[in-house]
Amino acid sequence: MLKKSQIFVLSGAVLAFAFFVSCHGSKKVTTTEVTTTKVSDVKVKTVATALGVSEKEIRDKKLYQFVEDWYGVPYKYGGCSKNGTDCSCLTINLYSSVYKKQLPRNADDMAKACDKVSERKADEGDMVFFKINSKTVSHVGVILKNNKFVHASTSKGVLISDLNDAYYKKYFYCYGHMN
Repeated sequence: MLKKSQIFVLSGAVLAFAFFVSCHGSKKVTTTEVTTTKVSDVKVKTVATALGVSEKEIRDKKLYQFVEDWYGVPYKYGGCSKNGTDCSCLTINLYSSVYKKQLPRNADDMAKACDKVSERKADEGDMVFFKINSKTVSHVGVILKNNKFVHASTSKGVLISDLNDAYYKKYFYCYGHMN
């Protein structure tokens, strides 16, 4: 039989483990720097330039304005605001603001609620899911142009990363489309 102190230590270890496998990236990944300006049309142009596409190629300006507005927000486990957010809540806020859709609170439930799509059919605004040292989906991001995606990293906060990065290829699970 476990003593209360042992249960407390064990509970802390379980919480610490959950924190480190949920919405994290511990290896160096490729990121894209985005400069901030206040004019919304210029924001879209700035993000488009960072992604290596022309502004004319941006179909969903609301998506890219959201990315610009949230870029650099620090990571906070369980956070759901511009003071700090985790990957699933960033995605919830993006989908609510840009697409007026409600999503489940965690990445694994989001993956279960989505229609899985092939890489060929995945489009900007669709979700991308990862199983990082876990048997369940533990990280989510939203696809942008040129194989890039926006997400909340535990080490760098909200940023744009490349799906071709070896780290993300290693933990990639699937693409998902929310109807």
